This record gives sequence, C-alpha cells and structure tokens, in this order.
Amino acid sequence: MYPVVTMSVVDHNLPFHTHNYNLYEVTFQCCHYDTIIHTLLTSDPSRVASWLPNNDGVRRRNNLMVGLDVEWRPNYQPNTQPNPVATLQLCTGHRCLIFQIIHAPSIPAALISFLANPNITFFGVGIRADAEKLLVDYNLHVANVRDLRPLAVERLSRAFYPDVSQAGLATLARHVLGVAVEKPQWITRSRWDDRRLTKEQVQYATIDAFLSYEIGRQLNDPSAIM
Repeated sequence: MYPVVTMSVVDHNLPFHTHNYNLYEVTFQCCHYDTIIHTLLTSDPSRVASWLPNNDGVRRRNNLMVGLDVEWRPNYQPNTQPNPVATLQLCTGHRCLIFQIIHAPSIPAALISFLANPNITFFGVGIRADAEKLLVDYNLHVANVRDLRPLAVERLSRAFYPDVSQAGLATLARHVLGVAVEKPQWITRSRWDDRRLTKEQVQYATIDAFLSYEIGRQLNDPSAIM
C-alpha cells in the first residue's frame, strides 16, 4: 500500500471580473512531501507573459524542466470532432500556471517562444499527443517533449514495475514518488471550458502539472528515485 496524498486548495478570491485572474495555494502533503504550489489561473495574455521565466532566466537554469498538461471539455457525441484545448497547465518547482487559453483574446508571444525553446524540456504522460493538439488547435509548437512512460521504462526495473509502459500519471506517482494520488473521474470529465473553474478543478489541474514536473525531475536524477 502507498501512502495517500492529502490535497487542499486556498482560493485568494481576487475580483475575477476586474482582474481576469486569480491566485491559489495548492497543498500536496504526504510522508516526505509537504509542498505548497503557488498557482496562477488566468486568461489574460499579459499575466501569462509575466509568469513565464525570461530568456536570461532559462539560460541561467540550463535546460529548464517544466511539467505540461492540457484539459478540454469532453465530447459525448459520437463521430464529432474533439473540443479544443481549454486549459494549458505549466509547472516548474512550486509554481504553476493554468492558462485558460480557450477564453484568451490572444496568445502572448512570450508563451510561443517559451514552448518553442529547445533548451526547455516539457514532461508529461502522453505529452506528444497533447503537443499535437496544441499545434492543431492553436498553432502552438512545443519543441522539446519527454513522455514520462518511456522515460520510466528506461529508468525503472521491469521486474518490479512491468506496467510502466502504459502507465497513467497516478501509477507513475506510485512507482516513482511512492505516493497514491486520487484522480476523480467527475473532475477529469468536467466542464474545463467554463469561464470560472471550481476550486476542485484548479487543484486537479495544478496537481497534474506538478506531478508531471516532479516525476520528470526524479526520473532525470538517478539519486532521487524513491
């Protein structure tokens, strides 16, 4: 049995209609983790640009690692096109951005450059499909992606972890981080295109991006695997 992660979210309740953004503190707590993730939720291109590390910051950090995930509204009608990406989540360290790209008036040039920077590695489960969807839906090119599943196959013993080649994020969190994370289907399949996301959606989106970052970080550090 793996210890279950305790999660909570604090909403700073900024006036949404005035600022078009909000700030949250998402807690990820379990055994060796006691982490507060500072999350910006916004559809404002200028807020997105301000959140992103600048080029000098990327160069100083030498191959920056970023967790990436996307969400969109489920489509329950057969033989119809999937809905466009509604949110783009990025996480580095204890900082997370949830960009409500579907409601944004434009995509900032800083984000276009950030995603296309070959010195930044973006981690996620099935991230090539996510990158392809960003390209199709918004003409956004993610230059340097690493799928966590083949990375786990390279790093983990197949004798002990035979299922990682098809693993989801929760399974990889158990194997790599040693923690159990709950991913409720009612949130997974919720209305991600709503203009006002719930605290549960913000927590879910933040944790997915954080896990993508943290699992990628540990798989790249031989001494960090639990």
